[in-house]
Amino acid sequence: MAVPLSQDLRKRLVCAVEQGDSARGAASRFAVSASAAIKLVRRVRETGSTEPGKVGGHRKPLLAGQEDLLRELVATRKGITLAEIRDALIERGIPPVSLSTIWWALRRLGLTHKKSVARRRAGSARCG
Repeated sequence: MAVPLSQDLRKRLVCAVEQGDSARGAASRFAVSASAAIKLVRRVRETGSTEPGKVGGHRKPLLAGQEDLLRELVATRKGITLAEIRDALIERGIPPVSLSTIWWALRRLGLTHKKSVARRRAGSARCG
Protein backbone atom coordinates (compact mmCIF):
# COMPACT_ATOMS: atom_id res chain seq x y z
CA MET A 1 0.00 0.00 0.00
CA ALA A 2 1.36 3.41 -0.92
CA VAL A 3 2.14 5.90 1.81
CA PRO A 4 1.19 9.58 1.64
CA LEU A 5 3.75 12.04 0.29
CA SER A 6 5.73 13.94 2.91
CA GLN A 7 4.40 17.37 3.90
CA ASP A 8 7.60 19.00 2.64
CA LEU A 9 7.24 17.42 -0.79
CA ARG A 10 3.55 18.32 -0.90
CA LYS A 11 4.31 21.98 -0.18
CA ARG A 12 7.11 22.14 -2.76
CA LEU A 13 4.89 20.55 -5.41
CA VAL A 14 2.01 22.95 -4.73
CA CYS A 15 4.43 25.91 -4.72
CA ALA A 16 5.77 24.87 -8.13
CA VAL A 17 2.23 24.72 -9.53
CA GLU A 18 1.38 28.11 -8.00
CA GLN A 19 4.46 29.57 -9.70
CA GLY A 20 3.18 28.51 -13.10
CA ASP A 21 4.32 24.90 -13.56
CA SER A 22 1.67 22.38 -14.58
CA ALA A 23 0.74 19.62 -12.15
CA ARG A 24 2.23 17.07 -14.56
CA GLY A 25 5.40 19.12 -14.94
CA ALA A 26 5.78 19.44 -11.17
CA ALA A 27 5.13 15.71 -10.80
CA SER A 28 7.93 14.94 -13.22
CA ARG A 29 10.27 17.39 -11.51
CA PHE A 30 9.66 15.90 -8.03
CA ALA A 31 9.46 12.26 -9.22
CA VAL A 32 5.88 11.58 -8.17
CA SER A 33 3.02 10.26 -10.26
CA ALA A 34 1.02 12.71 -12.30
CA SER A 35 -2.22 11.52 -10.72
CA ALA A 36 -0.83 12.16 -7.21
CA ALA A 37 0.16 15.70 -8.19
CA ILE A 38 -3.18 16.42 -9.87
CA LYS A 39 -5.13 15.10 -6.87
CA LEU A 40 -2.97 17.11 -4.47
CA VAL A 41 -3.46 20.35 -6.41
CA ARG A 42 -7.21 19.66 -6.56
CA ARG A 43 -7.29 19.04 -2.79
CA VAL A 44 -5.45 22.29 -2.10
CA ARG A 45 -7.85 24.25 -4.32
CA GLU A 46 -10.89 22.68 -2.65
CA THR A 47 -9.78 22.67 0.99
CA GLY A 48 -6.75 24.95 1.15
CA SER A 49 -4.80 22.19 2.89
CA THR A 50 -1.92 19.98 1.80
CA GLU A 51 -2.65 17.46 4.58
CA PRO A 52 -3.26 13.91 3.33
CA GLY A 53 -6.77 12.49 3.52
CA LYS A 54 -7.73 9.72 5.85
CA VAL A 55 -6.40 6.31 4.79
CA GLY A 56 -8.61 3.33 5.54
CA GLY A 57 -11.19 3.42 8.25
CA HIS A 58 -13.82 1.46 10.05
CA ARG A 59 -17.11 0.48 8.52
CA LYS A 60 -20.14 -0.12 10.71
CA PRO A 61 -21.24 -3.79 10.56
CA LEU A 62 -24.29 -4.38 8.36
CA LEU A 63 -26.19 -6.07 11.18
CA ALA A 64 -25.38 -3.45 13.82
CA GLY A 65 -28.51 -2.85 15.83
CA GLN A 66 -29.83 -6.37 15.27
CA GLU A 67 -27.90 -7.97 18.13
CA ASP A 68 -30.99 -8.66 20.28
CA LEU A 69 -32.79 -10.30 17.36
CA LEU A 70 -29.78 -12.51 16.57
CA ARG A 71 -29.51 -13.55 20.23
CA GLU A 72 -33.23 -14.36 20.27
CA LEU A 73 -33.07 -16.44 17.08
CA VAL A 74 -30.10 -18.48 18.27
CA ALA A 75 -31.55 -18.97 21.77
CA THR A 76 -35.06 -20.00 20.70
CA ARG A 77 -34.17 -22.25 17.77
CA LYS A 78 -31.44 -24.74 18.63
CA GLY A 79 -29.45 -25.87 15.62
CA ILE A 80 -30.57 -22.96 13.45
CA THR A 81 -28.54 -22.60 10.26
CA LEU A 82 -27.11 -19.40 8.83
CA ALA A 83 -29.56 -19.61 5.92
CA GLU A 84 -32.47 -19.93 8.36
CA ILE A 85 -31.20 -16.89 10.28
CA ARG A 86 -31.00 -14.95 7.02
CA ASP A 87 -34.57 -15.95 6.13
CA ALA A 88 -35.79 -14.88 9.58
CA LEU A 89 -34.04 -11.51 9.21
CA ILE A 90 -35.63 -10.98 5.78
CA GLU A 91 -39.08 -11.85 7.22
CA ARG A 92 -38.57 -9.04 9.73
CA GLY A 93 -37.81 -6.53 6.98
CA ILE A 94 -34.02 -6.51 7.26
CA PRO A 95 -32.33 -6.32 3.83
CA PRO A 96 -30.66 -9.58 2.71
CA VAL A 97 -27.06 -10.06 3.79
CA SER A 98 -24.53 -12.78 3.00
CA LEU A 99 -24.13 -15.83 5.19
CA SER A 100 -20.60 -14.72 6.06
CA THR A 101 -21.98 -11.40 7.33
CA ILE A 102 -24.30 -13.30 9.65
CA TRP A 103 -21.45 -15.59 10.74
CA TRP A 104 -19.26 -12.57 11.61
CA ALA A 105 -22.11 -10.94 13.53
CA LEU A 106 -22.64 -14.12 15.56
CA ARG A 107 -18.91 -14.39 16.19
CA ARG A 108 -18.74 -10.76 17.43
CA LEU A 109 -21.57 -11.57 19.84
CA GLY A 110 -19.92 -14.79 21.00
CA LEU A 111 -22.90 -16.85 19.80
CA THR A 112 -22.87 -20.25 18.16
CA HIS A 113 -25.41 -21.71 15.77
CA LYS A 114 -23.91 -25.17 15.43
CA LYS A 115 -25.95 -28.28 15.84
CA SER A 116 -25.12 -30.42 18.86
CA VAL A 117 -22.56 -33.22 18.58
CA ALA A 118 -25.21 -35.86 19.29
CA ARG A 119 -27.42 -34.54 16.54
CA ARG A 120 -24.54 -34.61 14.02
CA ARG A 121 -23.58 -38.15 15.04
CA ALA A 122 -27.15 -39.32 14.65
CA GLY A 123 -27.27 -37.82 11.18
CA SER A 124 -24.01 -39.47 10.11
CA ALA A 125 -25.10 -42.87 11.44
CA ARG A 126 -28.11 -42.85 9.13
CA CYS A 127 -25.93 -42.14 6.11
CA GLY A 128 -23.46 -44.94 6.76
